[in-house]
Amino acid sequence: MTIRYLKKHAALEGHIAVDDAEALAQWLLKQPSPAVHLGRCEHVHGAVLQVLLALRPRLVKPPADAMLAGVLTGVLTGVPTGALGGASELAPARPATTRRKPASKTSSGLSASDR
Repeated sequence: MTIRYLKKHAALEGHIAVDDAEALAQWLLKQPSPAVHLGRCEHVHGAVLQVLLALRPRLVKPPADAMLAGVLTGVLTGVPTGALGGASELAPARPATTRRKPASKTSSGLSASDR
């Protein structure tokens, strides 16, 4: 299966190959309100993912597969979601670490912590 271009949306079904990327991009660019239905989508090639990321069509229905839904829903809505469709599983930003000043050496060459 591949892509069916309907009046209101493009239906991506099965495994969407690299060969579909350019045609999908052209179709989405011509639409006044581009939308995609991913309910039967099982896999998208990276090139197709790039098209979706660049053009951000409205999502009519997410894929049934939870992992694929998490990735594609995040791409299309701009809101990262977890693999199970819940809140983001991305780790929060780690606070900046501060560098400790090296211990000052005494005339003997030992720092206070070395003694």
